[in-house]
Amino acid sequence: MIRRSIFSILFFIGIIFISLIFLPSFLMPQKIVLIGGRLMGYWTGLCLKFFLSTKIIIKGKENIVNNEKYFIASSHQSMFETFYLQTIFNSPIFILKKELLIIPIFGWYLKKIGSISIKRNKVTKDNLGFFDNIIKQITLSKRPLIIFPQGTRVLPNERPPFKKGVARIYEELKIICQPVAINSGYVWPKKGVKQSHKTITISILKPIPTGLSKDEFIKVLENNIYSELNLLN
Repeated sequence: MIRRSIFSILFFIGIIFISLIFLPSFLMPQKIVLIGGRLMGYWTGLCLKFFLSTKIIIKGKENIVNNEKYFIASSHQSMFETFYLQTIFNSPIFILKKELLIIPIFGWYLKKIGSISIKRNKVTKDNLGFFDNIIKQITLSKRPLIIFPQGTRVLPNERPPFKKGVARIYEELKIICQPVAINSGYVWPKKGVKQSHKTITISILKPIPTGLSKDEFIKVLENNIYSELNLLN
């Protein structure tokens, strides 16, 4: 219990400290702010390893797409992947709920790195231009887009159907999809206490090529990620 409390306290202190250190970078080129994001990812891994004795394994690095535009579709069980995936991939462009942008300092950071926000389950002027914003960002940037197709953090054994928006992104962008399965919920669950002396596995799966229909794509993506999660369990 003490180690879990120390982890939570020092993790958030570190995130706040990095955010404050990089405040001046908001007036600098975006690439400077992105360094802060990667530092947050490394800090997350360090805290887990040191305070909770967590082992982090990365499988399938050879599957990472190179020299082509792609987007990442990842399972989502905890805050872990939000931070740590920035250390594996090239500073992904996040799709996130609009409420996160109003958080002081952290929300400013999310805006500066080009995150794309959406109001879930609402029809707004901003949401109507959502896909236009994605296409613009991907066209102008070398960074991959990242989306969590489950829509929110879920418990490790939950298998909700993927949101249809991921298939729309696949259809609109016409670029490769990089599936990622992560079992982080066994260490850092959405609800309940954090667990120590466990392993988080990040499994980078084989890319899904372009050319599938939306229904075919979402079926393949969901099957690939959930099949891998079943193995990781």
